[in-house]
Amino acid sequence: MALNIPGVVAVVVFYLLILGTGFWAARKSRKAERNSRGNRTEVILLGDRNINLLVGIFTMSATWVGGGFLLGLAEAVYTPKLGLMWALMPIQYSVSFIIGGLFFVKPMRDKKYITVMDPFQRKYGAVLSGALVLPSLLVDVLWVSCTLLGLGTTMSVILDLPYSYSVWISSAVAIIYTLSGGLYSVAYTDIIQLSLVFLSLWLCVPFLLLNPISTNIAQTAFNHTFQEPWVGTLEQNKVLRWTDDFLMLALGSVAFQSFHQRTLSASSTLTAQLTCYAAALVITILGVPPILVGAVAASTDWNLTLYGSPPPFVRGEQSLVLPLTLQYLTPSYISIIGIGAVAAAVMSSTDSSLLSATSVFSSNIYKNILRKQASDYEIQWVIRVTVVVVGVVGTSITFFTKSTLVLWILGADVSYTLIFPHLVCVLFIEMTNGYGAMMGYVIGLTVRILLGENTIGLPVVLQLPGCTLEDGIYVQKYPIRTVSMLCTLVTIIVFSMLGLFLFNRGLLPERWDIFKVKPSITVSPADTITQTLKEAVASDAECDENIRGLALQPM
Repeated sequence: MALNIPGVVAVVVFYLLILGTGFWAARKSRKAERNSRGNRTEVILLGDRNINLLVGIFTMSATWVGGGFLLGLAEAVYTPKLGLMWALMPIQYSVSFIIGGLFFVKPMRDKKYITVMDPFQRKYGAVLSGALVLPSLLVDVLWVSCTLLGLGTTMSVILDLPYSYSVWISSAVAIIYTLSGGLYSVAYTDIIQLSLVFLSLWLCVPFLLLNPISTNIAQTAFNHTFQEPWVGTLEQNKVLRWTDDFLMLALGSVAFQSFHQRTLSASSTLTAQLTCYAAALVITILGVPPILVGAVAASTDWNLTLYGSPPPFVRGEQSLVLPLTLQYLTPSYISIIGIGAVAAAVMSSTDSSLLSATSVFSSNIYKNILRKQASDYEIQWVIRVTVVVVGVVGTSITFFTKSTLVLWILGADVSYTLIFPHLVCVLFIEMTNGYGAMMGYVIGLTVRILLGENTIGLPVVLQLPGCTLEDGIYVQKYPIRTVSMLCTLVTIIVFSMLGLFLFNRGLLPERWDIFKVKPSITVSPADTITQTLKEAVASDAECDENIRGLALQPM
């Protein structure tokens, strides 16, 4: 198969358009920096907290509609043992946006936080919050890898371009325009990218549904034709696991720095909330095309295509089903349009993850832990270096796995089991403290590791009820992620209460209170005056007594 020259030209044109938009937005960012009376770092990371509703909806939606979203949805619907029943990411993310808008936007904005880690640093101090920052950084790095992996596989299939070239070139483009203008470049390029995703994907749908090789997807939805029905089934023994996956994406996403970066950059609290609600609708609509791609792939006799036999899932190429379907079931010019959609989606998510990880490192690690005296100019250089480092590390990870779904779920898992319960406690449960947070982190992480994760080869050590041995591997049937999350949450609350009890009752010496949970005793002015008068009266009484004593002594 020769290099697809028209496709390469189309991708180059698209990348130039994105770079041009990013550089234009960078000019707007520099203008805002000059006009800003506050911290210029906030202009880079939060767009001077001046992102309007329309731009906010575009950038919020585009952040989640990435390569992992598109390829992961198509992969889940097509994979025989999963199907549509397990491809609910659009609904899960919609629920996440609504929950975030209802409960998390206002408390975060009222305190004028810059990152999702700020409330931890204000309450727990630098050392403990530094440990909590690590899972957040890991989530964003995995997100970069997930999105770039989707683009690399798609380009290698449709354009016959080497995988490494596709990934590194795409990563370089995202890094360049993110460096140039920060959030302004990210937000305004998201408008172009999301528009292209919407138009391109829906343009491909009619060609897929009407292609002569595939059976009508309505007939294969519930009937065994070329493989199991693409709607999928939810067996009774998998209901808990399904619920676990749903809650992981619906609640875990609320703890993503990418989410809070968009709400904190909005021009007002109301704008941030409306952005969440509107994006919940948009992301549901954008989830339909990749679902249809997976359904068409499951309804196709691949023997009749140039791809041949056996079908993708037999070859272990189900993660490539979206580019393969576009390549072999649509005209070449439509597949090129499809690659444009994937490229746009990847860029919109990659740049967001780059900036999110950069925000957390520069603000919560470098500025508040490593170099508290760092100047605004120094922080801006730290931001630039961090963008490059995160981009390189995230890109490198894509060479160690071929499944976007694995990276996607792994990142959400970390966010759900560790960051989400800590965020709930620090925002809504006033009595929680550093002792609870520390123990919640240690116990929650330990429990999650012991429960195992088959997708990354982590063995099961702690077997929950219903755990079975399948093909020599223990498989958990219980909702292990939710169990881990609840362990973290309960541990934070219990040990916070225990710390308060021990120090307030004097059962432990106050010098051991490293997190300062014992409230300091404050004396009001009225109490001070009263105490002074009492001391004065006592002093006068003592003087009178002394005088009387002297008078009674014999001369």
